[in-house]
Amino acid sequence: MAASAGLWGGRTAAERRAERRERLVTAAQEIWAEQGWAAVTMRGVCARTSLNDRYFYEDFADRDDLLAAVWDGMRDEIIGRISDIAGEDPDRPALETLRKTIALVVERVSADPGWAEIIFVRHVGSAILEQRRTDLLHQATAVLMAAAEPYLVKDVDRTGFRMDTLVGIGGFSELVNAWRSGLIDVSATELIDHSARIGATLAARYLTAA
Repeated sequence: MAASAGLWGGRTAAERRAERRERLVTAAQEIWAEQGWAAVTMRGVCARTSLNDRYFYEDFADRDDLLAAVWDGMRDEIIGRISDIAGEDPDRPALETLRKTIALVVERVSADPGWAEIIFVRHVGSAILEQRRTDLLHQATAVLMAAAEPYLVKDVDRTGFRMDTLVGIGGFSELVNAWRSGLIDVSATELIDHSARIGATLAARYLTAA
């Protein structure tokens, strides 16, 4: 199809570039979910997308840059959904919001093991991914602390609250990993119930209302 006024196939150069980038990110995400992050290579994603390597380097400096793009997109999606839950009903008790957040993650892990492979597994050997995993822990902590703000007791120990929130989220992550690996044989509902009970125990000294 002939180009016309900067268009090709009805799309601008910027639109075509964005579409190629999305294809590369999607291919990397698929390979990562199937085989682990170390299996993601420039040649592999180019082969899966039938794109020339020059298109890879059009948007990514190297493999780490591509892996970071995959991670950042998935992080933004889950943090966005957690933030939506936290903000959707200001009158909802804090522990109900916590339970809904726990259920969101557990149900996602159950429905999409590939997603869990990327978000929950430690990425030993990749400094850029391990740093992002740590950053996600702190981002999730900040979101949950902000959601709990209206319910905090007077003169709350904020340092203690932050530490206990970090412990809760970090422990939950390890619990989910054990569950998805088959080390813990419980249903998704049982996992949600247990995690919510732990959260309630940790939160008891900080919240005025449950």
